[in-house]
Amino acid sequence: MAPSPRPKPKPKPLALDGRTLEGGGQLLRLAVSLSALTSLPIDITSIRANRAPRRASQPAGGLKAAHLAAVEWLARASQAETTGMEKGSPELEFRPLQRGEFLRETKKKKKKKKKKNDDDGGGEGAGVWRDVYDGSSLVRRETEIRLDSPGSVCLILQAILPYLLFHAPDDAAGSSSADADAGPGTTGSVPLRVVINGGTNVSKSPSIEYIDQVLIPMLVEKVGVPPITSQIIKRGWSSGRADVGAVRFDLTALRSKRRLSEFHFMDRGDVTRMHVSILASDSAARNTLKKLVIEKLLARHPDVEIVFPIEEDTKNGARLYLLIVAETSNSYRLGRDCLWERKSNASMLETVAHTVTKQLEEELQRGGCVDEYMQDQLVVFQALAEGRSVVDSGKDMYATLHTRTARWVAEQLLGLTFDERGTCGGCGFEVGEDFLAKKKTEREVEDSTEEFERLEIA
Repeated sequence: MAPSPRPKPKPKPLALDGRTLEGGGQLLRLAVSLSALTSLPIDITSIRANRAPRRASQPAGGLKAAHLAAVEWLARASQAETTGMEKGSPELEFRPLQRGEFLRETKKKKKKKKKKNDDDGGGEGAGVWRDVYDGSSLVRRETEIRLDSPGSVCLILQAILPYLLFHAPDDAAGSSSADADAGPGTTGSVPLRVVINGGTNVSKSPSIEYIDQVLIPMLVEKVGVPPITSQIIKRGWSSGRADVGAVRFDLTALRSKRRLSEFHFMDRGDVTRMHVSILASDSAARNTLKKLVIEKLLARHPDVEIVFPIEEDTKNGARLYLLIVAETSNSYRLGRDCLWERKSNASMLETVAHTVTKQLEEELQRGGCVDEYMQDQLVVFQALAEGRSVVDSGKDMYATLHTRTARWVAEQLLGLTFDERGTCGGCGFEVGEDFLAKKKTEREVEDSTEEFERLEIA
């Protein structure tokens, strides 16, 4: 009887101090996202320790419901073993199943799974996905993340999006008739539908309008990811009476063996159009704010076209939101916004219009291709892309604390380095690759080369 193969030694977990730099939720989200994608185990301590509690009686930091929802989804998708995955926990051990084991476990589950629309999922990320069939053809895969409070939908998306885009699509999806029209780089991938319950307009978080009008267009048109669409099922607010909403995202993963090409955010071009989204509780407030914004924008940009993609009744006097997005001749988008969480009045409307137009003008005067809030969201794509990606943030615009934190996390997990200008040689992540095995091979080649050179010198 042949001896059983010896199990491969498991990689040593990477220790991350959650107090580093920004020391908030972003460090956690990006670290767990990259861990799930690369199968590199991590230990995070002092989670969100730099975040002060809302009340003196509460402990500082720890996992909140929205962080937990994202981590739980990534754990199920990557079949990770976890410790500390509970609300308020200051520490987390995250141990994704290694790529080879993952594929073997996936194959076993696929053999057991009947071709029917059930809640077991199947294929990649069993237990996360529900397969939707039209007859015998797989049409799409669906998943849902639920929150009972208006935690940010958009921050949850930020945590899981790299995994959704870069994880190898299920081989079974390759037979989908939808592939032909799925977009560039998506052949062999089945459409994915992700529903996230929570807040769409939440303080200290990007709004769904910002995601839809700035982040998604920039990722698709400038970075080169496959098309992503969003649809608000129900709005969720942190202001007024707390209200839980839901958003549906439709996308397709990059095809297996694909690498994201380097991208260059340079030469912004001239501002050609302003997109103004206004959410207020009554028509009088919306009309007043609209008039104020038009006056202020035309005073600085007399020839610009102004459009209003969203004018919506919030049905609550303590809910007011304004987003202005500047679109340029070279298809860049920069945005600034304000979520007002108190009762509105005439002087407040003037304050909101003045604040947002002034902040946007300051962004535009710097001449960069991205706004302050887009800067850190591009870091993970710079790190995963092949080659050196460049993002021009404008004159006198230093990396924000969030950006520096994102770069630090990417450097720790992927073994790369950002320079002073914010460029880096990306790791060239190949969709579906065994990242740890590749890194081991690269180290062995480097060691052999160094040994050969040492012998030659001797």
